[in-house]
Amino acid sequence: MKIDALLGAGLHDAGTAAVRAERVGCDGVIVPEVAHDPFLPLALAAAETTRVRLTTGIAVAFARNPMRIAVTSSDLHRFSDGRFVLGLGSQIKAHVTRRFSMPWSDPAKRMAEYIAAVRAIWDAWETQTPLDFRGDYYQHTLMTPMFDHGPSPCGWPAIHLAAVGPAMTRVAGSVADGLLCHGFTTEAYLREVTIPMLERGLAAANRPRDAVEVSLPAMCAIADEDDAASIAAARSTISFYGSTPAYRPVLEHHGWGALGEELTVLSKQGRWETMGTIIDDDVLDTFYAVGSVDDVAAKLTTRFGDVVDRLQVVVSARDDAGDGLVAAVRTAA
Repeated sequence: MKIDALLGAGLHDAGTAAVRAERVGCDGVIVPEVAHDPFLPLALAAAETTRVRLTTGIAVAFARNPMRIAVTSSDLHRFSDGRFVLGLGSQIKAHVTRRFSMPWSDPAKRMAEYIAAVRAIWDAWETQTPLDFRGDYYQHTLMTPMFDHGPSPCGWPAIHLAAVGPAMTRVAGSVADGLLCHGFTTEAYLREVTIPMLERGLAAANRPRDAVEVSLPAMCAIADEDDAASIAAARSTISFYGSTPAYRPVLEHHGWGALGEELTVLSKQGRWETMGTIIDDDVLDTFYAVGSVDDVAAKLTTRFGDVVDRLQVVVSARDDAGDGLVAAVRTAA
C-alpha cells in the first residue's frame, strides 16, 4: 500500500509541504479542490520535488471544460517530467449549477464522455491529426498549430475518478485509471458496495482489477480520550458530510439513514454547531480511526491494507504529526 500526502491548497506552504512529504517517504502528494484551485499548489510542488507523484484530488470536472483540463494537465505533466495524475470529480448538482453556474445532467454519462474528450485532445496532439471529438455533451473540432501542445516527451497523465455512488463507480471501472474514494467511506461500504461496483465496471469493459488503482483518504484523529477538541472536530466533519443527501447511501448502508435526514434538516437551519453533537461514538469509530499514532496506523492498516492501493494522510508544512503517521503506517503494513 502506497502512501500519499494530502496537502492543503495554500500556495505559501505548498512547496514546503511537498518537500516534507518527499523527505518522510511519501509516494505522492495530492491536493483537493475546496476553497482554492488544486492545480496551482501542484505546480509549486513540482518545482520543489523530484520523486513524488502529483495528483489533483480532486479537480471539479464540470466546473471546467475538457479543453481547459487537457491544457493545464499537459502543462503540469511535462513540467514535472511525467509525475502528474489528473484526479477528477463531478461535485454535486447544487455546487455545479449554483456555485459554478455550469450545466448539470446525466453526471455518470457526462463524466465518461468528459474523460474521452480529454484523451481525444491529447491524442490529437500526440498523433498530430485533426481534432474531431463529437459527443452528446462536448464537441471539440478545432485545433490550430498555435494552440497545439504537440507530442509529449513523457506520455500523458493517468486519469483517476472520484466516486461515491454506484453509477460513477462503474464509470471509474470502465474508463478511468484510478478510483478516488471519498473520505466519507467506511470499511464496510468500501468492501461491500464500492469494490463490487468497481468490479462491475471493469467487467463491462473487459478490464482486469489491476487496471484501476484504488485510493482512499484516511479519516483519522491522532488524539487521546482527553483531547476533546480533536474528537469534536471529527464529529463535526462526519456531520457535515452526512448532511449531504448524495452521501446518504453510506449512512443507510449502516442503518443510519434517519441520522442523515436529521443532519440535512439541521444544515438547512444553519445549526452547524449542533450537528456534530448528534454523532455518537459508534458512528465516530466507524468513520474515523482515533487514538495514538500507532493505534491509528494499526486501525487503518487492518481496515484498508488489503483493499486499497494507496492511502492518503495529511502532511503539513508546519508540524510533524503527519510524519509520524506515515512512518507508523509503513511499520504496521
